[in-house]
Amino acid sequence: METLFDKLHRVDPEYYTEEYVAKLSAQLERIRSLKRKRNAVLLAHNYQRPEIFEIADFTGDSLGLSLEAGKVKSADVIVFCGVHFMAETAKIVSPDKTVLLPHLGAGCALADTANAVDLEQRITELKKQFSDLQTVCYVNTTADVKALCDACCTSSNAVSVVKAMPAKNVLFVPDQNLARHVALHVPDKNVIAWDGYCYVHHQITPESVESIRKQVPGIKVLVHPECRDDVLKLADAALSTSGMIEYAQASDAQQFLAVTECGLSDMLQINVPEKQFFRACKICRFMKMISLDDVEASLEKMQFEITLSDEVRLKAQRSLDRMFELTGGARDNLKLPAYVADE
Repeated sequence: METLFDKLHRVDPEYYTEEYVAKLSAQLERIRSLKRKRNAVLLAHNYQRPEIFEIADFTGDSLGLSLEAGKVKSADVIVFCGVHFMAETAKIVSPDKTVLLPHLGAGCALADTANAVDLEQRITELKKQFSDLQTVCYVNTTADVKALCDACCTSSNAVSVVKAMPAKNVLFVPDQNLARHVALHVPDKNVIAWDGYCYVHHQITPESVESIRKQVPGIKVLVHPECRDDVLKLADAALSTSGMIEYAQASDAQQFLAVTECGLSDMLQINVPEKQFFRACKICRFMKMISLDDVEASLEKMQFEITLSDEVRLKAQRSLDRMFELTGGARDNLKLPAYVADE
């Protein structure tokens, strides 16, 4: 069985030395003890630090994690190692549980491009022009924004949700790159894009992808739909982070380029060690804010709790539920990649 050192050393041999991993191992044991004491479940998004993966009960995409935590009826506390809107989503799905975000600075630049006041004004303006207008929000939005929208979506089902909307005119919030991707695949709809983007994915250029493709002929290029259109055109597959992991596990190919935040490449190297992964990625400073120190402090002091008003929570939940209605899915059908931390 692989040791913690084996896993982390494979990700970054210079950073994860034997001495440093020994320190991490001792801290992980303290956190496990605190999790038992607080009756807590710990969620880690695929962009987190590798050592955070090790302490997580579940890893995956933001919505998938929230839904998975909702199935754990016996837990009293959810510790969400991700960013603020993700912890809010966990609170929407599990209102009876205490939801903690280990670092209050862990926000999201993309989610911050759309606030409820501006969105409400934009919807009012557009309805004067398009009487049938409906609004779809990407899951990467605040609870206040979700509460104003007709349906929510993820990067993997955005096309399906917009296609199923009972309106020709759809305002898509907040990611303009994902909106363009949707518009390309739903040409019979007028997809109106909000002027927002993820700064991490927006920095990735086609030149960086082409450079690796020239060095490694036949490499499979997996691109997140939040990337720019000129990068998406180079993809063998446009996938969510969990979709990339599933693709790499199932594919006969041996070499892959994951074009997204760098944490996903770390996850792939840990999760699929028999294959080779290259990088054309960028770091999200918000995702990397959370450390094991923050997780330990969060569980010790029960900080920082996420709260929502019943009005906002219920309206946001309606937006999430509408997504499942439109796609014919169910909450229980959302799969997560298999990653099991050593206990």
